[in-house]
Amino acid sequence: MRSVLYLLTTLAVMGMAFWAYRENYSTQAALTEMGSVQREIATLREDLGVLRAEWAFLNRPDRLQDLVNLNFDKLKLMPFDSSQYVDVVQVSFPKPKPAAAPLDPLGLLTSPDNVPVERPAGFPPIRPQERTP
Repeated sequence: MRSVLYLLTTLAVMGMAFWAYRENYSTQAALTEMGSVQREIATLREDLGVLRAEWAFLNRPDRLQDLVNLNFDKLKLMPFDSSQYVDVVQVSFPKPKPAAAPLDPLGLLTSPDNVPVERPAGFPPIRPQERTP
């Protein structure tokens, strides 16, 4: 009996050692991958900073004005003027469309009299956005 207990204990210790060995190497692999991802993020942030600096350099007002002057014949761009702005009340916005009725291809939500009916068994209850006023 004692020898079986020693054997089981030895097998349990060996199993735990194997598990700890695998966990150690999987943790090291995860740390290595995390380091490479962090280096990639740092590289991308640096590239983003360079791109932002290039964009700011290309969008300098004096450079843009020179480009407008060079291409005036083709583009006909003029500087903004305060007379080009209007009040919001002067803008004609399109009329809002009426709300569409919810889709009910099988006629399960309403009866012929347009009175809501209960859903059959197996369907979830009607959500508030499915009800029409």
